[in-house]
Amino acid sequence: MSITANTLAKPHAYLAAQTRWRPIEIAFWLAALLPFILFPTHLSLASQIAITALFALSLDLILGYAGIVSLGHAAFFGLGAYTAGILSAHGWGEPLSGLVLGASVAAIVGYAASFIIARFRHLALLMITLGMGFLLLEAANSASWLTGGTDGLQGVRTWPLFGRFQFDLFGYTAYTYSLVVLFLLFLLARRVIHSPFGLALRGIRENALRMPAIGAGSRKHIRTIYTMSAAMAGTAGAMLTQTTETVSLGVLDFQRSADVLVMLVLGGAGRLYGGLVGAVIFMVARDNFSGLNPQYWYFWIGLLLVTVVMFLPNGILGGLAQLLSRWRGGRQ
Repeated sequence: MSITANTLAKPHAYLAAQTRWRPIEIAFWLAALLPFILFPTHLSLASQIAITALFALSLDLILGYAGIVSLGHAAFFGLGAYTAGILSAHGWGEPLSGLVLGASVAAIVGYAASFIIARFRHLALLMITLGMGFLLLEAANSASWLTGGTDGLQGVRTWPLFGRFQFDLFGYTAYTYSLVVLFLLFLLARRVIHSPFGLALRGIRENALRMPAIGAGSRKHIRTIYTMSAAMAGTAGAMLTQTTETVSLGVLDFQRSADVLVMLVLGGAGRLYGGLVGAVIFMVARDNFSGLNPQYWYFWIGLLLVTVVMFLPNGILGGLAQLLSRWRGGRQ
């Protein structure tokens, strides 16, 4: 059977259709501006949500699209946080350069680790990524002369953004800064996912052994996306340090890696917006549940997680997509 030009054009037409902005996407990003109007006293929380959403997006790139399971993704988040913090503590608090350096350090370590990550799958990956997280946590704890150890890094001061906009307690600058960085990196992730490279990642997720037969080197693709994911996580960590002017061992803790996995499960992995929606739900729920019961608030998070997994195994966005598909089918 000969391959026609129409057949060859179908993948390109599919990718072109995926890159078009839908009204619901525009509405989502416009809604991200509402805290400035509706919740001006909660902009600090909103900035934390934006930072966490970027961290969740970074994990979604490897988990949702390449099938790389990680229990130690906080390692890259922490690397970015400590890089920006150490730079600031030693006299250079300019936020944009600190952000770039934090992302670069995380990317370099991520690239080095990707040569190991690309060789393993499933349970072995869980153990390797978990071990990497513990190694960096203990290294940071041991190097208290550099990181501050359990006391946290002291003397972190972030300079005004562009020399004009001060990071204050009200959170206007912090939320604007976090939201803009999140949006720009989301555009990058969206472009990557809706490309031939993104299609190859989904093929690797489904069957990594067969992908080289069609010309897509699995390990090379995994190394590329893992490095990109590490850089995004490092960016999120650097932003957390800059907007809060604090950094401690908690940025490398296993709990942070577990929390971001919970966010992806809640929102729906492999959907780009799943991590963002999951971060909003998780952070708002945590803020409210901890206010109700500071000691046992994780009980309610666990109950929410079990409910979503039982009734919406593909996450909230996956469930909404199924409902929309059924509704469209019923109308035809």
